[in-house]
Amino acid sequence: MMSYRGLFLLLALSCIAVESRQLKGNPYHLSSNNDIEGKRWAVLIAGSNGYENYRHQADVCHAYQVLRNGGLEDENIIVFMYDDIAFDGNNPRPGVIINKPDGEDVYDGVPKDYTGEDVNVNNFFGAILGNKTAVTGGSGKVVDSGPNDYIFIYYADHGAAGLLGMPSGEYLTAQDLMNTLKQKHAANTYKSMVIYVEACESGSMFEGILPRDINNIYAVTAANPNESSWASYCPGDFPSPPSEFDTCLGDIFSISWLEDSDIHDLRNETLQQQYQVVRRRTAVDDVDFSSHVMQYGNKGIAEDTVFNYLGSNPNNDNYYSPHHHHHHHSSVTTTPHIVSQHDASLLHFWHRYHNAPEGSPRKTEAHKELMDELSLGKHTDQSVNEIISVVFGPEKISEMLNTVQSAGSPLVHDWDCFKMLVKSFKKQCGGTSRTRYDMKYSGAFANMCNAGVDINRATQAITQACSTNSPPP
Repeated sequence: MMSYRGLFLLLALSCIAVESRQLKGNPYHLSSNNDIEGKRWAVLIAGSNGYENYRHQADVCHAYQVLRNGGLEDENIIVFMYDDIAFDGNNPRPGVIINKPDGEDVYDGVPKDYTGEDVNVNNFFGAILGNKTAVTGGSGKVVDSGPNDYIFIYYADHGAAGLLGMPSGEYLTAQDLMNTLKQKHAANTYKSMVIYVEACESGSMFEGILPRDINNIYAVTAANPNESSWASYCPGDFPSPPSEFDTCLGDIFSISWLEDSDIHDLRNETLQQQYQVVRRRTAVDDVDFSSHVMQYGNKGIAEDTVFNYLGSNPNNDNYYSPHHHHHHHSSVTTTPHIVSQHDASLLHFWHRYHNAPEGSPRKTEAHKELMDELSLGKHTDQSVNEIISVVFGPEKISEMLNTVQSAGSPLVHDWDCFKMLVKSFKKQCGGTSRTRYDMKYSGAFANMCNAGVDINRATQAITQACSTNSPPP
């Protein structure tokens, strides 16, 4: 079997980093606002399923614990997660989910508002809009907010250019997210909103398309529009999960804001200070394995205290660090070695294969899973090359695969074209893989749309290429 490093060379992804734009101004301005009028609301969502994606639901469960400790009530926290991790047969601690190597159970008490197939775009938007009639299944809980209320939305999953994953139904597109935010804004049912997004290429969900006239939304993304975000606490890393785990426990951007929130008195920490901590921890020294944490929307909101959105754990009231911004705190200074979101599932399958006893049925099954995953990836790559070749000619393959949006411009001009191609490709080429390999190419479809592709011709090419290159059953 290939070496661990060899596996990663094999899976290396080209993520093109663009320079992040630093913010000016004093990031350490403290608001004296120690209480808020109005209520706090939160929507937490993990967009994946499958044990190999353990980390996304672990992040979301941990976020719930931060909010509960911060004083939010369950009726104001809406949780979307597939809920197939805690009792998955591979989980070495049945009924328990941890988000760091020595971490406590974060699954305990988490409300099961929307689970399984009810974790979908329709219910997510219905919940944000407070539209009880739009949601189906689940607890029916929605953000029933008023004009003085504060809303926090946190999303963790696989992402791609202009897309966020969902475990069932269609992917969430940037345009649909914007339309939902516009509706919420028009309804005047919140004072300000903070959105944290953990996903690859998550900057593309806001870059150039969050309307300027919506001045009460502030968003932070784990990555700029053109790069991967990263899993953390992965097998073989330092710090490594307990030996019985063969999957990553968290994501670097997520554990950065979560672990920061676990220890600080959030009445005395601004969103801007939290951003600085998270940015430094996510952009680690190893330039190949880091992402640029980005800020979008009204950056003035970053002067608010984190307390306005997450509350604050009374146990942290005495947390005071004169060198706050140097964060001399053990749990926040060690940056774990990290793995690309795209590769974390493969890493899991590799470890499962590696750790299974020689000659056992488990070894055979794990080998098949790993090979299926690799072959699916290869077939997807071939299909995309063929689609571009048929529609634009082979000389355009590199341009369509590698062109990225320039800073400040939207990913695509014709979102209907983009949605149609992405949907068609997912249907024809996506298979049942939970690694979301088909998402990886959404940027190429955006480029095709921007080049004025004939949609019918493109969808025909997709159907043709995917059926030719479909992996063996």
